[in-house]
Amino acid sequence: MFSSRALTSHGEKVVKEIADRHGVSADAVRTLLFALEKGGGTIAQFSHPELGGNGQWMRGGMTMVGDMFNDRLKATVNAICLELSSVFSSQELFVPLAVEDHTGGLAAKNAWWPAELGAPSSIGAQNDVRYAYFPSLNRIAILQDGRVQIYDTQGHTIQGVQQQQQQQGMSGALQFTSQNGTFGISTLPKLSPDRKVGETSAFAAPVEPPPPPPPTVAIPTTGRSSSASTEETLRTLERIAELHQKGILSDEEFRNKKAELLSRL
Repeated sequence: MFSSRALTSHGEKVVKEIADRHGVSADAVRTLLFALEKGGGTIAQFSHPELGGNGQWMRGGMTMVGDMFNDRLKATVNAICLELSSVFSSQELFVPLAVEDHTGGLAAKNAWWPAELGAPSSIGAQNDVRYAYFPSLNRIAILQDGRVQIYDTQGHTIQGVQQQQQQQGMSGALQFTSQNGTFGISTLPKLSPDRKVGETSAFAAPVEPPPPPPPTVAIPTTGRSSSASTEETLRTLERIAELHQKGILSDEEFRNKKAELLSRL
C-alpha cells in the first residue's frame, strides 16, 4: 500500500523485527503499518498477496482476509496489527511532517492536525475520512483527500462516530453522536479555509501554543488586582486575540471573553 509518509530508521527496524517474529516479509508488515497509519492506528484496510489479498482489521473487532477460512493467517494478521497499533501510538515510526515552530505547522509524531490545537482526546477514521477531537477547545479536525478542515463543535460532547453510505465528500457523510443525539459534520460551522497536510498555516499571524480554553481562565476577583494578576490578564488578552485572529475563537466568543477580562482590570 502506498503512503505519503516515510519511515524512520527506527520504524524500518520495528517492521523487520515484527516480520521476522511472525514469519512474513517486511513488505507485508509495512503494508499493514501504512494501512494503520491511514486508519488512525485503530483500523487497517489492506491488500497484499502474502496476507490473502484484500483484508480488513479493526482493534477489538473482527479480522478479515481474502482467504476467509485460513484461521492461521487471520491470527497472524491480528497479532501483527495489534503490535503495530501499540507501537504506532507510543513510538516515532514515521518521519515527522514539516513543522514550523509557532506558525501553525503540524504537530510532531503521527499527527496531521494543526499543532496549535494541541493533543486530541480521541482520533479515528471512517473509510477515507480521519478525525481528531479536541473537547477542551470545542473543536474537531477533519482530514480527507489530504486536506484538513477545522469545525466548531458548539458544545457537543462527542461520544461516537459513523459514516453513511452513498454520500459524496465529508459534508453530510460523517456523523457524530453526542449528548444531543446524532448530527452531521455539515451542521457545524467551519472555522478556517481547508489546507493540505504539510502546508503552512492558513492563519495570518504566528501564534503561541493555545492557552487553556477561555471559559476556564482564572482571573483573581479580590479587591484591587495586584501587578502580577494585571500582567496575567493582559497576557491572556493577547492569547485570546491570537486565537481569534487565527479562527479558533469566533467573533462572539472573543468579544465576550475580552469584555470579561477587561472588567477585571
